[in-house]
Amino acid sequence: MSKGFSGVDFENKIAHRGNRLIVRSALFLSIIAVLLVFCIVLTVLSANHLMNIEVNKVSNVPSNILPSYSTCSFESFDEQTSLSGWFFKCDDPITTIIVVHNAGGNRLPFGVNMIDMVEMWLNNNYNVFMFDLRNSGDSEGDITGYGYLEWQDVLGAIEQVKMISVTTDVVLYGIGSGTTACIMAYDQLPPPDLTEAEMNEYSEDILNLGFDQSYVKGMIFDSPAKDSDDYIKPVVKQNEFLGFLTYDLVPYAIRVSTGVTDSVNLAAEISRIPVPVCIIYGGHDTFIGAEKISQIVDERNRLNSSITVAQLIPGAGYLESFNVGKQLYMDTVMRYLQSYFIKGQ
Repeated sequence: MSKGFSGVDFENKIAHRGNRLIVRSALFLSIIAVLLVFCIVLTVLSANHLMNIEVNKVSNVPSNILPSYSTCSFESFDEQTSLSGWFFKCDDPITTIIVVHNAGGNRLPFGVNMIDMVEMWLNNNYNVFMFDLRNSGDSEGDITGYGYLEWQDVLGAIEQVKMISVTTDVVLYGIGSGTTACIMAYDQLPPPDLTEAEMNEYSEDILNLGFDQSYVKGMIFDSPAKDSDDYIKPVVKQNEFLGFLTYDLVPYAIRVSTGVTDSVNLAAEISRIPVPVCIIYGGHDTFIGAEKISQIVDERNRLNSSITVAQLIPGAGYLESFNVGKQLYMDTVMRYLQSYFIKGQ
C-alpha cells in the first residue's frame, strides 16, 4: 500500500509553516520596533544634551585694555529672557555693529583678542554692541537653540541698540550658528514699503518693534553654513553616542523643541540678501566645509557681486580665521565697512 500525506497532514504542515512565518514576522517587527524606540530615545537624549551645554562665562578682561563701554541689560524679543551686553560708542558713529556669537560662545567670540577689532571699529567711527545670547555668558536662559531660539535675542539686541544709539541702522555680524540667528531675525522683519494689507500678515509684536528690514544695512558672516542644521550635524557625529546614526534626526528634534518647523536654507538666503555682505571663512574648515562655503560665495557673487566681499583665510579651520589670520581678517572687515558704510552715504 503506498504511503503519502493525507489531506489532514498536508493542512497541518501548511498551518505549521504559516504559524512559523507569523512568528518570524512578529519577531522581525519587534526587533524593528525596539530599534526605532532605541533610535528615538537616543535622538532625544542627544538633542537634550546639545541644548543644555555648559554656560561659557565671560572671562575677566583687564579694565585697562577695554575701551570705554556701558553695561546693558535688556529683554529678548520673547520677553522672557534677560540678556546682558556691552555697548561701545564713538563720538560721530556711522553705524552700529552687533556681534552675534556662535553656540557655546559668549560676547567675546575670539577671547580678549576681540578687543583689537573693537578698537579698530571705534577708531573708524563705528559703534559696537556685543552681547551674550541666551544660556551663555551673563545672560539668562536654560537652553541653547543653535539659532532657532536666538533669533529672538538678535531682535532684542537690535531694539536695544535703536534705543541707546544715535545711529539709524545696524550691521549684523554672525559668527558660526550666529549666522542662523541673524538670518532668521532678518526674515521675521517686514520688508520696507509694504501695503497695509501686507503688514497685517505680521504679528503685532513684530510691528511694534518700530523697525523693518531696512534697519539692517549690512551683514558680516564668519563661517556661514549652507543649511541651519549643518551647525548641529557635525557636533552630533563627532561627540554624541552613535551620532553617525542620529545626526540627521537630532537637528529635527532640536527644531521641534524650539517650535521651528523647517531648517533654513542659509545659502539661498545669503545669496539673495539685498544688502552688502561680507563672508570670511577658513581654508581648512572641515566642520562646515570650506568647499561648501566657497559655493555660497560663488552664488552670492553671481547674484550680488557689487555688494559682496569674501575672504578665505589660508590654514584656518572652523572659526579659527580670526586667530590664525588676524590682520587679514581685520583688514577684510574694514575693507567691507569702508566700501559700503562711510560718512554721508
